[in-house]
Formats: sequence, structure tokens, C-alpha cells
Amino acid sequence: MTHTPELELTIGPPAHGGHCVARHQGRVIFVRHALPGEVVRARLTEHDDDARFWRADATDIVQPSPDRVNHPWPLADAVLAGMRGIRPVGGAEFGHIELSAQRRLKADIFSEQLARLGKVDRAVTVEPVPDESSDGLGWRTRVGFAVDADGHLSMHEHRSATLIPVADMPLAVPVINRLALWKLKFEGVEGVEVAAGSGDDEPLVLLRTQQDPPGGLIRALADGIPGVSVAAWNPETGSLTQLRGRTWVREVVGGHSFRVTGEGFWQIHRSAPQVLTDAVLEGLDTRPGQRVADLYAGAGLFTAALAERGGETGSVLSVEGSPAASRDARRNLHGQSQVDIVQGRVEKVLRERRPHLDAVVLDPPRAGAGKDVVRAITGTGAKAAVYVSCDPASFARDVAYFAAAGWRLGSLRVFDLYPHTHHMESVAVLQPA
Repeated sequence: MTHTPELELTIGPPAHGGHCVARHQGRVIFVRHALPGEVVRARLTEHDDDARFWRADATDIVQPSPDRVNHPWPLADAVLAGMRGIRPVGGAEFGHIELSAQRRLKADIFSEQLARLGKVDRAVTVEPVPDESSDGLGWRTRVGFAVDADGHLSMHEHRSATLIPVADMPLAVPVINRLALWKLKFEGVEGVEVAAGSGDDEPLVLLRTQQDPPGGLIRALADGIPGVSVAAWNPETGSLTQLRGRTWVREVVGGHSFRVTGEGFWQIHRSAPQVLTDAVLEGLDTRPGQRVADLYAGAGLFTAALAERGGETGSVLSVEGSPAASRDARRNLHGQSQVDIVQGRVEKVLRERRPHLDAVVLDPPRAGAGKDVVRAITGTGAKAAVYVSCDPASFARDVAYFAAAGWRLGSLRVFDLYPHTHHMESVAVLQPA
């Protein structure tokens, strides 16, 4: 095994992306699996001489923080992985931190991003989910795995093409772990996605493959997976083939039933859809008869709540870029004449339609909305926009775009919807100043 340089480092403040900042001979090193104030031995993972910064994994804790705990997932534990001569898998990079300390670090990171990129000084509190388990495990309703050369479910080492076989997924809801898919061999499959819906509905196992089913190998794999729906998905063509049961899972939120097909987007924490819907409605304070847009609407989670709040005299323009998600939204909102579902790029739809609105809800992907979308929103006449974000950096950047258009940041809530990871979700109200 090639020798990898190691350094003893004193760890500084947390940074966005799941690491902390340390310095060595004037060079910045982003260290994962450490805590502020700790002294650690760290294995350098990226250390080109001409790089502006290096990256490292903490593998030996010389002076631990009082907030350090035993990691609940050995494969994601940098110390245990280092003892095996491998790097930890991604996906639970905060597992070595006590849960309340995780939230304090996330709050610091969010405030720093908002101040640096959004030019807004705001102290935040990261809120736990009301029904969160005491250990922060068992919340994830969607998981994805790679498949190694031997056909075993695997995950990547962080920032690496190397695959590590897995035998459990502690962050996943129990119904996914009970499938024990790691006991099967998935030869001929590039990846496996599993989605668990609400209630007692059976999960959906999605076999990611570039083969064209129905093929004998893929069908044989489906027959070997007991008691669930199975479908094959070709990411190159976008085709979704039913192999057994359904190609979708059912979600129920606030009395509304949603069909989410295949790779369609849905919040991955089991409680997130209700928590975020409640926060959106609280922030927007819509009334009957109002004209609202739901941008990046997915399968229609917020659209359904907004349509119910606005009543038959109101209207909801629901815009989604994904054709599959837009088809789901049409099924989910069928019969609601006050809802106009449009499939297309958000900025293009707003530019062409030029709607006059009372309010806007937007839930963009991790990259954020961007300058063009913000400009289009502020030109609709809306008196408020509720921005749902999964990334503090892109959110803070977009806050600056809103500010340039004469809008200000109002109420802001941040939720810990991804325990044991560095991710968080926020719901903010922006209004004309």
C-alpha cells in the first residue's frame, strides 16, 4: 500500500461541506471527522504541492473534544476505517459528534455562510425534528448504493472511486434494513436505489442498469428480491420498466396522497414533508383567493397544501423541470382546477408567462435558484417568497441576489433533517424592503 503522508494538526472552526479548518505551515487543510479544538493525527487525502488547500481525514484523536462520541456506523468512522487501511464511506460524516453539538456546529456554519455570501448577520438555531429518535438513526426513506465487481451493494469512499461493500445502513428506516439486500448479488446492475413510502406500503427497489429489460438476468434479480416492488431504470434513456409490483411509492402528508415514481424527488427524512409543509404555510400566510407559484414543485407536495389554503377562488402555478415528476404532479393534483401544472425550466416558464402573483414558494436543487430566477420572482409583483433550501451556501448567494433587487430576509428557520451528516434544511421568508 502506498504510503500516505500524515500530520498532527490542531483543529480550528467548522467549514461548509462537512469538515473543519486546520493550518500547517501556512497552508489551509480541510479535515473531516474532527472537531474544533481537537488535536488529531490526519491522513492527507489530497495534497498536491501547487494546490491552494489540502484535504485530510482524522484517523487518530490525540486530544478529543468533549463533544466526541462513538460513531454509530463503523464503515463511516474514520478512525476504524484507518485501522483497516481504507477511507470511510461518505454519508455520515458527523457521526462522531454528539447530536446537540452537531446542531450547534451546523448553526455556526449557516450563520457564517449567510454573513459571508449573503451579507446578512443572523444568528440561527438548528431545530431538531419533533419526532427524531434519540440516537438520530433510522430516518432516511431513500438510499442509494453502488454495486462492486462482485455484485455486492457498496458505497464509495469519500471523494474516491473506490467501493466498500456494506452490510447495513443505520441511517435508513428499519423497513429498508430488513430487506437485507446486501446478502444478494446484483450482477449486471450498476446501482440499486431503495425508496420506502408512507405507512405499510411495500418499498420500491430500483435497479439502475444500461441493459434493456426485460432481460433474463435483470428479471432473475427481481425474482430474487422478496416482498417488494422492483423496477429497472436506465439513466441513459430515462426508461423505467416494471418488473414486479409498482414503479412508484405512495406518500401521505396532511391528508393528501402523493405518487412518487422511480427516481422522482421526495424529501428523504421520514418527517420532512410534514415539517416543511407546516413551515411553508406558516411563513407564507396565504389566504383564499390568492395567486401563488410553487417553483421546483416536484410531485406537488407544497402545491397541494397551497391549493387547499387558496381554495377554489385562488390559483397555483406549479412549475417543475423533470418530466417524470411533472407527470406525478398531474396525477396527484388531478381534478383541482385552480392548479396549473407546467413542465419546464423555472426561469423560462416565468419569463414566457410573466405571471402576476401574490406570493411564491421555491424549493430549488442544491445549486440554488440563481440570479435569473430571483430576478423573475421579484418581477412578479409578489409580496413574499418562501425559500426552502438544502444548502446554506447557495441560499446565502441567492439572498444577496434578492437584496440587490430591493428585497430583505425576514423570518428564517433551520431544521436538522439530516442527522449525522453536515446537511441541513432551511425555510426563509423574503419580502420587498
